Amino acid sequence: MIITLKKEAPKQEVDKLLKKFENMDLQVTLIQGANYNVFGLVGDTSKVDEKSVLANPIVFNVQRVAEPYKLANRMFHPEDTVVDVNGIKVGGNKIVMIAGPCSVEGENQICRIAQQVKDAGACMLRGGAYKPRTSPYAFQGMGTKGILALDKARKLTGLPTVSELMAVEHLDEFVEHVDVIQIGARNMQNFDLLKAVGRTKKPILLKRGLANTIQEWIMAAEYIMSEGNPNVIFCERGIRTFEPYTRNTLDLSVVPIIKERTHLPIIIDPSHAAGDWKLIESLSLAAIAAGADGLIIEVHDDPANAWSDGSQSLKPEKYAALVEKGKLIAKVIGRTL
Repeated sequence: MIITLKKEAPKQEVDKLLKKFENMDLQVTLIQGANYNVFGLVGDTSKVDEKSVLANPIVFNVQRVAEPYKLANRMFHPEDTVVDVNGIKVGGNKIVMIAGPCSVEGENQICRIAQQVKDAGACMLRGGAYKPRTSPYAFQGMGTKGILALDKARKLTGLPTVSELMAVEHLDEFVEHVDVIQIGARNMQNFDLLKAVGRTKKPILLKRGLANTIQEWIMAAEYIMSEGNPNVIFCERGIRTFEPYTRNTLDLSVVPIIKERTHLPIIIDPSHAAGDWKLIESLSLAAIAAGADGLIIEVHDDPANAWSDGSQSLKPEKYAALVEKGKLIAKVIGRTL
């Protein structure tokens, strides 16, 4: 970190700032120039609050040389992290396919669709039991009954499950019954929730917020990892832009960026990005080509009567066709699906 001081800064104030940094176990080098004096800080500068330093009247500018995240940073962890979900490796050579309905609508429904997506090539099952909805009058999910139905489908098919956690009070049932805990876009910066899942060892699927930068997203992962849980999987699900044609705008540039800046795996959710089932195949194949480690796709055998998000759900036969095309793209880039 480089801190530029105003030239007229009183020596007493400079010494006070110097002492503050030394008390943080940082190595400080003062460089005196013609117009400005500069502090160079070396060490764990993640503990330095840039805005607080900049508020000091003797400070002219603050600039980080390294990113504020450490645990997620590839610089400090050059090898790729592979997250193990009951033997399924997320981040390895195989592209992981996760599929299932937006909402669990009952035990028979989720068990039936679980078998359909497994037959089509999925290796994990998604299903929402607690649903964050824009309208308070929309279906909010089956809650605990949905979690138990999802658990029944897991036992029936052997597919590990993915479901969204919305509140800390439900964490225990997720730890017991769900294989991958999803933190949804609306909770990406719910820091108490991030710290709570960080105290578990469960794999965490961290979705990007509706309008969050990549650095904010990585810092959310840092919150989880700072509590001792290294098993974080990024999930890009589109961001809100000015374009109304799609539900969100899918940002595939995050795939190489996340892989360059971090060592964590990243998957793509084309369903929430598109909001339209007709677009999902194209976005999915593009995501595979871009280097994504997996896809999480909404699949329903009766989308017209789905309790939520039927318009962006593929029918099982469409999903099976997508998987077959995906295998061809994966082969071109030296991966398997």
